Amino acid sequence: MNFAITVISLGTVFLILTWLAIFHIMARDFGSPVRKTVWGLVVVGLPFLGVLLYIIWGRRQGVRPSLEEITELEDGVQK
Repeated sequence: MNFAITVISLGTVFLILTWLAIFHIMARDFGSPVRKTVWGLVVVGLPFLGVLLYIIWGRRQGVRPSLEEITELEDGVQK
């Protein structure tokens, strides 16, 4: 019983980390859509290892878009 609870708890933690990594990837600018897609595939395709790789290396590569860039994108969508 304790083993099952441990496995379920660890699985839940990694599922939450995977979703957080996906949302983080979507919110960041990696310089090109290819790099963003690759990181998304790494996180989704390698369930446990992908999240760890993204936390160690990928998280630092992404840059949060500036407020000006967000405003320009919103203006382009509204037109």
